[in-house]
Amino acid sequence: MNNDWLEIHLTVPNDAIDPLCAVLNELGSTGVTVEERELDTFVPPDPDEQVTPSQQLKAYFSATTDVDALLDSINRALRTLSGEFPERTMTPPRVERLQPLDWAENWKQNFFTFHIGDRLVVKPSWEDHHATRDETVINIDPGMAFGTGTHATTRLCLEALVTFIDAHPRPRVLDVGTGSGILAIAAAALGAQHVVACDIDPGACHVASENTRLNQVAERIEITATPLENLPGGFDLILANILAEENIRLLPEFLNRLNPQGVLVLSGILIEKEPQVCAAFHDHGLSAPIIRHEDEWTCIQFRRER
Repeated sequence: MNNDWLEIHLTVPNDAIDPLCAVLNELGSTGVTVEERELDTFVPPDPDEQVTPSQQLKAYFSATTDVDALLDSINRALRTLSGEFPERTMTPPRVERLQPLDWAENWKQNFFTFHIGDRLVVKPSWEDHHATRDETVINIDPGMAFGTGTHATTRLCLEALVTFIDAHPRPRVLDVGTGSGILAIAAAALGAQHVVACDIDPGACHVASENTRLNQVAERIEITATPLENLPGGFDLILANILAEENIRLLPEFLNRLNPQGVLVLSGILIEKEPQVCAAFHDHGLSAPIIRHEDEWTCIQFRRER
């Protein structure tokens, strides 16, 4: 596994941050920071903190990435965005190499132990927690992978997961875009009989595998980089904490793998894209959506009725 990472520096208008972050994610970014504030790939900047018309972004990519092709793609995206924001200036991307320790230390400054309801505790591997008898504690070391659970998209998924397993003991669970493995590990720790966690990023699969061993649930979680369309079905619960567009694209694959009366939980969706996702999933043998919001984010839950 390569130990170096590419750090791409850009300056863009505030209004261009969301669409550019989506582009960077599609190009394979493992994380983005805006100014001095640590952000996950999904997380937009807080409008209350935007005091200047432009912000500095840093996006992180594996060192194995084709730099020339990456910069070409980013420049094309910037040219497109410059047409939407002609009065604002954008700087071309600049590349530096980053050692993994720098990233790990940044995570440690922004990741603390927290609770999901009364039952689940998520904590960094480097912190101590004295659990009560009723608490299930999972340890997460995100490394270079997405997913500490501290932001709305993952918290909403964790809440849905806890509620589902409370009502459906020992389900079969599929975690699409597993990142650090946090959802898969929580599912196994809460009693799922078998969990498949897939991610197209081999680095994320490595981190997720390490975290399954850390939590002593590796025997019940299958970590794989196999594309979703090549995975078997038969799942009672599918969790997909990915972008809205990817949730829509993968609709047929979700349905082909979800058991009758199974539940599909979609997250990573900005509230403004909620109608688009609901429309795409309408009239596919699914129940009316159960929708929950946190900050700027939506979590949409369906039950397969046929």
